[in-house]
Amino acid sequence: MLRILSVHNRYTQRGGEDECREAECAMLRSRGHEVFEYTRDNNEINLQAPHKIAFRTLWSSNDYGGVRQLIRREKVDLVHVHNFLPLISPSVFYAAQQEHVPVVHTLHNYRLACPGARFLRNGKICEDCLGKTMAWPGILHGCYRKSRAATTGVAGMIATHRLLGTWTNKVNAYLVVSEFMRRKFATAGLPPEKIFLKPNFAPDRGAGEGHGGYALFVGRLEPEKGITTLLAAWEQLGSKVPLKIVGSGPLESFVTSKVATLRGVEFLGSRPFEQVFQLMGDALALVVPSQWYEGAPRVIVEALSRGTPVIASDLGGMAELVQHEHSGILFPPGDAAALALSVLRVLEDPQFASQVRTNARNKFLAEFTEERNYQLLMSIYSTLTSARVVGSGNEV
Repeated sequence: MLRILSVHNRYTQRGGEDECREAECAMLRSRGHEVFEYTRDNNEINLQAPHKIAFRTLWSSNDYGGVRQLIRREKVDLVHVHNFLPLISPSVFYAAQQEHVPVVHTLHNYRLACPGARFLRNGKICEDCLGKTMAWPGILHGCYRKSRAATTGVAGMIATHRLLGTWTNKVNAYLVVSEFMRRKFATAGLPPEKIFLKPNFAPDRGAGEGHGGYALFVGRLEPEKGITTLLAAWEQLGSKVPLKIVGSGPLESFVTSKVATLRGVEFLGSRPFEQVFQLMGDALALVVPSQWYEGAPRVIVEALSRGTPVIASDLGGMAELVQHEHSGILFPPGDAAALALSVLRVLEDPQFASQVRTNARNKFLAEFTEERNYQLLMSIYSTLTSARVVGSGNEV
């Protein structure tokens, strides 16, 4: 049994990264491992001057000392970092190394290769900063928090620690959730031999029946999630297929006003997890029209667990989770007409829909169960902790 320190800088608005980390911690605890947590919250940013945040993004002495102290006090075997930006900083990697403890870093987004973290600018895919030592294009366009000053701080942190060798020498293993992400980070300069695939997982509530006859969208209501494409598709579909929308976000007022003009479309707002799971099981299909390089949306894995066909953009990690016309349907991102036709395909061909439900469920059982995820994670952990034990002294 291992003693693991989970490190995470929480976001102002709770999202998939927070949920994935918490699920992972619960998975480890349920199997007897001791999991300690070192967290910061982005709400703290409002309490500090901007120039202090900029310095802290580069190096946080307080968190360096706090992490070292916690490692020593709890006799931690391994440190697992999820998000360190902006408050904890890369100092956490140095703290772990000074205590001779291996470090795993899950790359939930593309931050180390793109200051905006999503390879997206003005609603379109952008790779202008990929592979550059200093992300000047991102600074020019203010890709982080829509601020050139804030982007300069993040880009400077990434570049400084690239030059210091932090990303190459201070992290023992990087975890990514898709092969697509692995390729992007290898292009960005991370050591390919240190990048391991560990997908997201979901609890198994059993297969749903899909008798609800509606399509379902679950996610943040923001432009990159393809909300405008979704609603444009239903302008074409009319009331042929009911649509339920679950979520909240900056486009909520837009969605509410648009839904009022569309027949068969219902906006449900935020709903509890168990209720969303039930909605997934009853849905004809889950629609994921994202227009950025999603790594491996947990919502797709959850739909697969219920045997629900997924209709998703043919982009990023989504194209790995959804096998076209096998466990779902892929359509060109931003193409509302293609999305509408994909929905009709599932509606009008019951035999096809039934086979896709079976395939989706089987894919989940083969690749995305909690037990399989635990085995993958432990194989990585065991390799790192074994190397630490058998090495010279406490080498990492």
